[in-house]
Amino acid sequence: MIRDLVPADIFRPLVLDDAVPADAAELARIREFPGVAVIDLRPAMRSELARLKAAPEADPADDRWVYYPWRSSLVAIVGAPAFRAIRQDRNRNKVTIVEQRELRGQAVGVIGQSAGHEIAYVIALEGTCGLLRIADFDTVELSNLNRIPGGLFDIGLNKCVVTGRRIAELDPYLPVEIFPAGVDESSIDEFLTGLSVVVEVCDSLDVKLAAREAARRHRIPVLMETNDRGLFDVERFDLEPDRPPFHGLLGETMESDLRGLSNRDKAPHVMRILDPNQLSARLAASLTEIDETVTTWPQLGSDVGLGAAIIATAVRRIGLDQALPSGRIRIDLERELDGLCEPDRGDRIFTADAPLVESDEPHTPIARILHSIERAPSGGNAQPWAVHVDGSVVHLAVDPARTSGMDIGFRGSAVALGAALYNARVAAAAQGLLGTHEIVLGGTAPVSALLRLGARADPELAADYPGMLTRATNRHLGDGRPLDPEVLDALSVSAAAEGSIVHGLVDRAALGEVAELLAESDRVRYLTPRLHAEMFGELRWPADDLRTGLDLRTMELAADEQAKLDIGARADVMAYLRDWSGGVALGDYAHQRISSGSALIAITCPAGIAADLTDYVRGGSAVERVWIAAQKLGLAVQPMSPVFLYARDDNDLRNVSAGFTDTLASINKRFSALMGIPGHETVTAVLRLSYAPAPTVRSARLPVLGPGN
Repeated sequence: MIRDLVPADIFRPLVLDDAVPADAAELARIREFPGVAVIDLRPAMRSELARLKAAPEADPADDRWVYYPWRSSLVAIVGAPAFRAIRQDRNRNKVTIVEQRELRGQAVGVIGQSAGHEIAYVIALEGTCGLLRIADFDTVELSNLNRIPGGLFDIGLNKCVVTGRRIAELDPYLPVEIFPAGVDESSIDEFLTGLSVVVEVCDSLDVKLAAREAARRHRIPVLMETNDRGLFDVERFDLEPDRPPFHGLLGETMESDLRGLSNRDKAPHVMRILDPNQLSARLAASLTEIDETVTTWPQLGSDVGLGAAIIATAVRRIGLDQALPSGRIRIDLERELDGLCEPDRGDRIFTADAPLVESDEPHTPIARILHSIERAPSGGNAQPWAVHVDGSVVHLAVDPARTSGMDIGFRGSAVALGAALYNARVAAAAQGLLGTHEIVLGGTAPVSALLRLGARADPELAADYPGMLTRATNRHLGDGRPLDPEVLDALSVSAAAEGSIVHGLVDRAALGEVAELLAESDRVRYLTPRLHAEMFGELRWPADDLRTGLDLRTMELAADEQAKLDIGARADVMAYLRDWSGGVALGDYAHQRISSGSALIAITCPAGIAADLTDYVRGGSAVERVWIAAQKLGLAVQPMSPVFLYARDDNDLRNVSAGFTDTLASINKRFSALMGIPGHETVTAVLRLSYAPAPTVRSARLPVLGPGN
């Protein structure tokens, strides 16, 4: 066969363009060779390309034929941009597209092709460079195949040729240059010229030192991996050109002192570099047996593989200008495996034997009123109120210590206070103790309310008492059933009784648009550091005090949503998504809830831009009244709190999320248009209405009065 006649030094394939006459003639000639396999991979590659999320344009004119003489094979592939995009797509986003482009500007040299073979291949595999230059004078022997991932057909070939061929079969577009005579003091400068980083993993001590002296002259960093206990060295001669070679461990030793030494004579120098006290016991014991029971020092394929991974990671860091100082580290897998232990299951699982126990309804009138205040809804179950009783007067005030980034100007807290005031009025009416109430702006709290107990009855308010006690957030997915026609009218009547207005959305297409908008709002919440920290600060796990924040069970998470939440909780992950302008999936929870619902309603007050905190308190009373009414009609209710809910202008949006001000302004404008909210009204709450199973649990509450009150 033709490959039997291939010169032993051939390591690069022919890359041919059939649109070029000379290449077309060469292709015709190759096809006539006996035994040449012709393989067209383009259809499969184009199919892969079509599945990519960020596919480049693939011009068929860029396609190429690649002839591998040592394989007697002619292969058709897509052009370099498409080929690179497909092959490196699974690197993303551990390495982004932009970073891949940066790394292609690197030229990497690898001296020594025993351990260096796998290092060069892994660097090529990851696309960590745009040029590889490799050097080794030696040929492959059977004893090398414990760590060189070659085969019997490679025996007798130069090690550089074997590496070059393997890389060519991986990526024929990646330039590879070889120094099959190896390097010495006369050729090292030629080898290093134009390199970004050099990896030195050869056996010759004089070459090791010569490479470092030359790297200092050329200001090129040197990396070395020694295949024992993951010993890895970095010498940043690019940053520290006066740095002594080998971290100064060889003292004043010169290159000439190391040339042509026997194994016995090398030993003292090797030990100064490696530190005998840090060698693995097996390697140290083997060193004493060299020339006795073993031929040379041992190296394992797994150690070489680990070293290749370490080197490739370091090369990537250098190429992306990430932190990598000079120094030494050991990444010892044996030691790590000695530390195997059971994983920490943590306290993040709610068990059936730890149910939430809710307090019984109190027996005394005043205690019932206070219990009703406790049952009021608030953003993140923050319960942002301070309550005290003075004779026949119940005082409620916003507690400014319980605010958050989305609670702009305490507007969200004021809505919660209004809901608590409504509950207190309902409880008082149910017991024939209703008196007057008023809302007070300013003073010691941003806004407060007074309920004076009296002897008045209000059957309409009292009728809400049972529903108020059972009111709960229900985050189950809905069944998508259309809203009964009379529902919005009934809810509008409830809102009007508290001076508010209901705007409802039931059209499926419009709900889909709003789902997109509020999903984007949730993405902003995740990607804004303060809002992200506050959001996850609200969640409560089994070992937590469940009387504040959101009991995780109330989120009604499916298994996949729980997994996403665990990832979403990580601020470092959010930082990457923010940098990448990514994170669309962060809005899936909101999108699925709204899409499965029957309606979305916005409750507004007519005060518009002039609204003060007293208007938000009145709006909060309307929110609670509407919520209770909706549950009476068999609906599940979930508050949806877009980031912009309490923002009144761009300055508010900027304070909430400076990096997304324009995004939030655009979402808010489109949301108001879809909901039909006129500019002279102010939104106090957005509620999702659906038909869904009963909530798993209701969030617990803190007592509004502590001991002694």
